[in-house]
Amino acid sequence: METFDGPGDEDDEDDAEDEEEKGFLGGRGGGGAGGVGLAGASVSGSGGPAEDFELFTPDEERRVRRKLDRRLVLFMGLLYLLSFLDRSNIGNARIAGLEHDLKLQNGRYEWLLTAFYITYIAFEWMTLLYRLVPPHIYIAACVFSWGLIASLQSLSTSFGQLLALRALLGVAEAAFGPGVPFYLSHFFRRDELAFRTGLFVSAAPLSTSFASSLAWAIMWIGTKLGLRVASWRLLFLVEGLPSCLVAVWAWRLVPDGPGEARWLSRREREVAVLRLRKEGEGVAGGDEGKEGATMHARRRKRAGINWREVQQTLMDPKCYLTAAMFFLSNVAFSSIPVFPTILHAMGHSAGASQALSAPPYLVSFGAVLLTAKLSDKLRTRSPFLLFHASLAALGFAILALAAYYGTHDFPSYHGKDGTRALHALRYAAIYPATVGFFCCVTLIITWTINNQEGATGRGVGVAILNVVGQCGPLLGTRLFPEGDGPWFYRGFAVCAGSMAGVAVLCAGLRWWLRRENERRIKEREGWEGGGVEAVLLREGEQNKGIWLFML
Repeated sequence: METFDGPGDEDDEDDAEDEEEKGFLGGRGGGGAGGVGLAGASVSGSGGPAEDFELFTPDEERRVRRKLDRRLVLFMGLLYLLSFLDRSNIGNARIAGLEHDLKLQNGRYEWLLTAFYITYIAFEWMTLLYRLVPPHIYIAACVFSWGLIASLQSLSTSFGQLLALRALLGVAEAAFGPGVPFYLSHFFRRDELAFRTGLFVSAAPLSTSFASSLAWAIMWIGTKLGLRVASWRLLFLVEGLPSCLVAVWAWRLVPDGPGEARWLSRREREVAVLRLRKEGEGVAGGDEGKEGATMHARRRKRAGINWREVQQTLMDPKCYLTAAMFFLSNVAFSSIPVFPTILHAMGHSAGASQALSAPPYLVSFGAVLLTAKLSDKLRTRSPFLLFHASLAALGFAILALAAYYGTHDFPSYHGKDGTRALHALRYAAIYPATVGFFCCVTLIITWTINNQEGATGRGVGVAILNVVGQCGPLLGTRLFPEGDGPWFYRGFAVCAGSMAGVAVLCAGLRWWLRRENERRIKEREGWEGGGVEAVLLREGEQNKGIWLFML
């Protein structure tokens, strides 16, 4: 991948630094002061559509947005895919002999899984380090750390060593993944963020579809080459090392802010900053803009954390409502490992069961991107969240009802045809269930970020979201004991209730935010009538003296 757009870009960057000192990035034609860097200056100015056209053209903005998507968002998705592989390959290693070699009987294997999640949850607060450490350094360090730790698992000779490494892996991945949507919020507007978060989150279902095949290929190659090393050790080593190598790439590619992307030309960096000025302090850098932060991150003191904003966010009930929705969604998300078991119980072979479980993930991938795109276009989150939460609740309810009839001898009354119909219904219900909770996860993350006015508040909001929400799998994985298989009607009933709870909380939060928006509009000095609804739908209203929550 090219680092620069042309041979003269290095000189352009130096020229840009000099012109930035003179306020060049502040815009032409009387635009507001520009800001760069993740913890850097915000961009002020009224920012109406006509003024936008004076500062940059729509074609220029589209070109910048496309480059950000190709160079930044997709790269973040690649990093998340690598992290997901490194955390989940322990299941493949177990099949490859890990359990036998390290004597992981009597619940020791389950403790390896639990150790990861305990530290992953406990260190969610590290999202705030994006505000203290330059992101190109911080992200590269995170990627190298988890790659090194994942590789070192191949040298484990005891349960205690592997347990310690799994706990450290949880710390390294907690430092990176949960904070990525927060990091992306400094490059994209509020009405662009859902689609980018969707691209990032979609790496999870994509990695699930080929993880087992990749593990099989690694072990097969090791056998063919006659390597005298346990297959599970080779698996940890081969899947961990790429992250260490990509970390070097991350150091070079990841920018600290929209005005510091080396793969953008000087003019594109200017547009990347100017187009965010309508976000007020929320996107372009936050609270520091009020204090007149300097123009370039390498020539200014980083702003750090606004502790008053931390306190306000910790006391904000909105954060805990979205965190509760995230928790309930993750409870349902824990049902994923059960789907191949359902298919196997229908009479399919183990291989066919794995193959049939892939299409729901691929459909979910497309649904997440489509939903996120429409949500951004319409500048709203709650209607889509309500729809998908209800859709998932319906899917799980069908699974629970089908399982109930299956465990009460319903098929015996209707013969083979009744059994086939029941199995077909169960498989069909997997689709709305998976589509629903994957879309809900994407929208909840985005909605949390959208409705915090300051950059520090967004970081704290994401931390609260994950500390509470990531406890969901700890509960969800215990809803499907082996004794309830292969129907698991009690587990699916709980999942249906969880997704219904997401819908109820979403409706309540929407009502609350709408009332708050109406109060802010009516209290605005000099506001004249014309209908609250019209004002709520008007773009850029926060830059005319008011900041509105996204519904």
